[in-house]
Amino acid sequence: MESGGRELQENQEQRKPQLDLRKKAKPIFMEGLVGVSRVTPVRTHLRQKHLPFVPTSSLKFTKSSYRNRTRVGMNQHPKSPNPIAASIQPLEASALSRFDNTQPSKEVLDLWRNADAVCFDVDSTVCLDEGIDELAEYCGAGKAVAEWTARAMSGSVPFEEALAARLSLFNPSLSQVQDFLKERPVRLSPGIDELVKKLKANNTDVYLPAASILGIPPENVFANQLLFGTSGEFLGFDKNEPTSRSGGKATAVQQIRKAHNYKELIMIGDGATDLEARQPGGADLFICYAGVQLREAVAAKANWLVFNFEDLISSLD
Repeated sequence: MESGGRELQENQEQRKPQLDLRKKAKPIFMEGLVGVSRVTPVRTHLRQKHLPFVPTSSLKFTKSSYRNRTRVGMNQHPKSPNPIAASIQPLEASALSRFDNTQPSKEVLDLWRNADAVCFDVDSTVCLDEGIDELAEYCGAGKAVAEWTARAMSGSVPFEEALAARLSLFNPSLSQVQDFLKERPVRLSPGIDELVKKLKANNTDVYLPAASILGIPPENVFANQLLFGTSGEFLGFDKNEPTSRSGGKATAVQQIRKAHNYKELIMIGDGATDLEARQPGGADLFICYAGVQLREAVAAKANWLVFNFEDLISSLD
């Protein structure tokens, strides 16, 4: 999960999750990139300020302006092609030997099986790519942006600083974002669809950008937004989004937990901002998914380190 200034307080209220009295794990998907926050596959969604918050991966344009700005969020487009479940390179045994948390303790396993809510990161977790890196590559600035992403995900620089720096390297226009979203299909991580189905079967609510593909309601998605002028020129990103700054995912998780009265909540992701969500009043447990990117500093601090979603699926049986 990864935030900035919400324009109107009423918008904040609209984005708060509605109270859900159901028990068992509730999957919640969060993303911390703007406009491209949803990883490689992202689809752009332009929304009016009074519409409910939408996920970060769909290509559905509803133009509106706020002080001559167009807001772009990412949500999976209902008509987008089927996601590509690409295979992931197996990690060498020597790398695995460096970690002592690849097998869950009984306490961790019990928490996972009995969680009321599960929050998912999107880039390099639910999806195989880093959305902003893919957009930057599409616009001709891939290498420079990817270097900033690596620093942001490792936690060496504040996320909001890295986000602003990356976007400033290529300043994507609205038309470029739209073309990108049309031409780059969503690539879901292997097993994520089955895991989501398993959680939903246990009355688990899922919040994430690739909402329509995985059957996640729009109100269960937290993501960043790009801002464009009336001519489609890039103006920046919405700094009010919790996921656009360091500590933002932790804030979002705390809000979700409080709104739903969850007793036990788990965060799953690959980056430093996901790890930050594990704190009092936030996530009780952090599961690091390293099936796409292994960020060692983050993985070493996880309660449970997994390299494929099958481990999480089978542990629920």
